[in-house]
Parts: sequence; structure tokens; C-alpha cells
Amino acid sequence: MEIDIRELETYQELAHDGAQAAADSLSQLTGISTNVQVTNVSLMSSSDLQYEFIGDEFAGVNIDLSGEIEGEVVLAFDEQGRRAITDELVPADDPEKKRSSIEEVGNIMSSGFVDGWANYLNAKIKNSPPTYIEGTGTDVLPTSATEDDTHLFVFRSRVEAAQGDVNEPVDFRILLVPEADSLGQTLEPRTEGGVSFEKLEVFTDMTKEGAEKAATNISSMTGIETNVNISRMTLLPIEDIPREVGNKRYVGNVMEFEGKLSGHLVILFDQPSGRAVVDSLVPMETDGEWGSTEQGALKELGNIMTSGFIDGWANVLDAEIKHKPPEFVADTGESILSPITAKIAESDDHAFMLDSSIQTNSDQVFTCQMLALPRRDELEDALKDLLVENSQNTRVDPKELFDR
Repeated sequence: MEIDIRELETYQELAHDGAQAAADSLSQLTGISTNVQVTNVSLMSSSDLQYEFIGDEFAGVNIDLSGEIEGEVVLAFDEQGRRAITDELVPADDPEKKRSSIEEVGNIMSSGFVDGWANYLNAKIKNSPPTYIEGTGTDVLPTSATEDDTHLFVFRSRVEAAQGDVNEPVDFRILLVPEADSLGQTLEPRTEGGVSFEKLEVFTDMTKEGAEKAATNISSMTGIETNVNISRMTLLPIEDIPREVGNKRYVGNVMEFEGKLSGHLVILFDQPSGRAVVDSLVPMETDGEWGSTEQGALKELGNIMTSGFIDGWANVLDAEIKHKPPEFVADTGESILSPITAKIAESDDHAFMLDSSIQTNSDQVFTCQMLALPRRDELEDALKDLLVENSQNTRVDPKELFDR
């Protein structure tokens, strides 16, 4: 199956417009002010999508699509969002009416979400009646997202709403998981130059294996046991990238890489994790500030993590990819990413973001996010040249990295 990347960008824009239409419908029905934060399309494994929802309570609707595009749409409201909607529409404490109100809102919102796709394709896309869903985590995901070892294209929108005079934020998510063959038919290149879905899968797997090598390197250097929880390839507008990371404060490294692929790699630790890493690497008391000793420790770790991440790409692409020395950063996520995205925006309006989350399952709090932002045209060329049979070449012995 061949994918037209430019057409996929158009679909991402349609998904954003659909999310905005859905959010506007919610505002008209309830009076709740809404704002679409981020809309993107990700290629990810079903297990990684499941991990995103683990532990949180949701209620919403599931709607089947048929026609030009087949698949499932899920509108999932967090607990606070569910209460905000039902309290506005059904003041009385009537559980059945509250459930019906979620179904009604979901039906109207999903229609707004899908209509733009149908208009663009000049085709009919039918919605099934909404099915009420409620539960924890994966209970609310589309059926196709619960199948093991499956790669999915997932169109995701996150909408924030302000509730009442206290301006308390509520959150709901819109997921569209199209059936692969159905989406493939609409994304077929009109001319030569498409990228095969299989190669996109291989590169996504390469990214996860690179993140797993980086996690192994963290454990080897610090003694902190880590694992990769989420890894995905995401296509999104460049201006949305800083918002994906948000205003939380981080410490870490920014590195440029160049060769067959060029771009930036960003390694971000939340503040407690960054401090834990430094305490493990520097066998001495520090004053708690990010002085030259602490910065040097994080740079050393970032350098080795980057090598583990990049080497898998180089091996599979059978090409040389080098990275420059890491630059220490300490700021909010948006402030760290904004200069990078401003540079990318000089030539592109969309970008592929390779996003991996590294955490620990132990009692010690630890979170690290790795973001790779390759040049889009170079990534497309590299994917076209990629030999799928080279995909087993990603495996690099971590010990080799420490012997350099």
C-alpha cells in the first residue's frame, strides 16, 4: 500500500477542521467554551495507543463508519468533562438521562467531525448510531486498537474546555481509527512518489528500538531501570509541535544530526528525573543548581543516548548519520521547541515527529521524552530508498557505544 504524504497532510487538516466543528457543536449545546489544542495523525502500534489511556476514566461514544472511509470514531470525555456536559444538559440526578445526553452530544459532534471528510472526497460516509462507552483506559478504545501487534493510523484531537466562572479546564479526545485498506485507497498517490505503508512501519519500529537502546544506556550509566512506554511517528503542523510538549519545565539536551537524514533530536527530563540522573552520574554533593558539573553529566548521557538512537537509523538506511555535541537546555517545553520549529518552518509547514517516552516502573519517579525532528523531504527520500530486508540491522550492542 502506497501513501501520498501530501494527501495525508490534507487529511490531518480535515481532522483538525472536524475537531473544531465538533468543539463548536459542544459549545452551542452546553455553553462551554472550547479550544482545539492539537490535531495530528500518528502511526503507532496498538499497544502504544492502549498505554496512552491506561488508568484514566472516560465516558463517550463509539461510532462505526462505512462508505468511502471505513473505521471507528471515538469521542472520549474525561470524568470532569462528562460531569460538565451532563450537569449542563440534565440538571436532575437521572443516570439514564445523563447517559442519553452523552449519546446525543456524541452523535452531533461526530457528524461535524466526519462531514468535512465526506465533502472533500465528494463521497458518502455513513455514521452508525452512537454506542455509549464508559470505563477505564482501553475499555473505550476502538476495537481495532485492541488487536496485538497491529500498526494503526490514528487521527487524534485534544480539545480543552473552560467550565463556568472558575475557568476549570475539562478535556475530551477525538480518535479516528480508519480501516487500513479503506484509508489506503483514498491515500494512493496520483503520481509516482508515494511511500509504502510497510516502510513507514519499519521506520516506526526503528524509532522504538532506538528509544529502547537509549533506555538501556540510561540504565547502564545510572542504575535506574527504565523502559519505553510509547513510541510513534506523528505528522502534524509545525506550529503545533511546541504545544505537544507543553509548558512543563524540563532539563535536557538538544542535538543536531546530519547525513542521509538531518534534523534535531531533543531529550527532555522532567525536573525530578533530571535531578535523579545527575545524582546517579555525579558521585559528589552538588548545590542543586544546574552548574557546569551537572550540565556536563547530562550532556555525557545525552551524547550516548543519541548515539544509540541514531545508529539504528544509519544501519537500516545503510548510510552515515552523525550528530553534533549536545547543547544543554533548561526551560519550558514550548520555549525549548520554539526555536527549532521556527527553523523548520522556513521550508515546511508540516513535520514528522518521532516521539518516544521512557519511564520506570519502580518506585523512583522517572520520565524522559525523546523527540526526533528530521527534515521531511530527506525522510521521504530515505524511506523510498529503504530496503525492508535491512530492518533487522537496527540491533546494536549497547556495549559498543561505551567503548567509543
